[in-house]
Amino acid sequence: MQILMAWRNIWRNPKRTGIILVAVVIGAWTMLAFSALSRGMMASTLENALNTLTGHIQIQNAMFREDPSVENRITHPAPVAELLDQSLPKGALWAFRIQVNGVAANAGNSQGITILGIDPEKEPNLSFYGDITPKGELLAPGDDHGIVVGETLLNNFETKIGRKLVLMTQGANRETASRAFKIRGTFKAEMQSTEKQYVFITLRAAQTLLGIKDDISLACVRLPDSTGMDSQGLNRVLGTIRQNLPRDLCALTWMDMLPLLKGYLGMFDRFMLLWYLVIFIAMAFGLVNTMLMAVLERTREFGLLKALGLKPVRIIINVLLECLILLMIGLVVGNLLGLLTLYLFSGGIDMSFMAQGSEFWGMGRMVFPFFTIKDICYVNAVIMGLGVLVCLYPAIKAARITPVEAMARV
Repeated sequence: MQILMAWRNIWRNPKRTGIILVAVVIGAWTMLAFSALSRGMMASTLENALNTLTGHIQIQNAMFREDPSVENRITHPAPVAELLDQSLPKGALWAFRIQVNGVAANAGNSQGITILGIDPEKEPNLSFYGDITPKGELLAPGDDHGIVVGETLLNNFETKIGRKLVLMTQGANRETASRAFKIRGTFKAEMQSTEKQYVFITLRAAQTLLGIKDDISLACVRLPDSTGMDSQGLNRVLGTIRQNLPRDLCALTWMDMLPLLKGYLGMFDRFMLLWYLVIFIAMAFGLVNTMLMAVLERTREFGLLKALGLKPVRIIINVLLECLILLMIGLVVGNLLGLLTLYLFSGGIDMSFMAQGSEFWGMGRMVFPFFTIKDICYVNAVIMGLGVLVCLYPAIKAARITPVEAMARV
């Protein structure tokens, strides 16, 4: 009976009810749409960070992170390879790399770069090297005279595929080592800074350039997403690796190597909850004002109900039921609009129009919006819970109306 009465009461003034519903729908829709876009941007940033040669886990010399020089290398990589083959879950990928700072030069230009010696067979699918759109060709196994550079670097040097590029760096003997490589192809990465910074040669070519025989700089591990994105699964794999590593080596996760990104991701849920509250506060003013107007217009009705013996608590329940029905209708429509928006943008949003801004945040060119079940629960809980809470004031106001006050109203 009370639900039926509440339903009829909210449609006594369709225009006022429509205003409240529009406010709730826009609030829920905005919350979900912003959540989807924000999560898509964060996922793009994280994927781009992992894909830009970080991986989920790296095994390095204990001093390599502080000083990434050739002196701080792994001198006996065979036990590390055996450990990774035995410890990693199914679907995981790993590869050895040489990583040193150096200089690239040709007849008219020179620039500081990062030299990466890779295994051409293992590196694809481990980093952006496997996802790039090349011009020319990628490195082939045994191609110790070839080099692959970014398109931006190629354009800056005013050269082209087939010409030579000289790499210079400090060798293991602490003397300058240099060697000319023939440009086999170019890559196009998510960020132009990546195209400027990295050049790829084969692992054997890098070892020869540095004079370090079979030594390496690091081992990079890429886990399946179900393991790499789950902190428990990641820590389980990490614990197994650390237990069997030699003492002079260390294993670091992407969270250790990217502490700023870790902190930002850790704050994300709290930031989203704060954003929900901001939107709700803007919506709550309209909700309270409209409900209060509805109560004041029905002063004589509430006074008559009190005179007939209706308890104040029943009046409060009736008003809250009206508010609850309005919120539920608005949330259903808002959730449906949120799902429709997500469907319309499921193909991704091209952020290349703000390339410099997205590159500053380490975000890729394409963002794929999504939200989780937790986001939907948060949005509905915030609007429903706080909506009923703010409607308490008009409900209590209605319960305090006396028959005498109602009779004074014309």
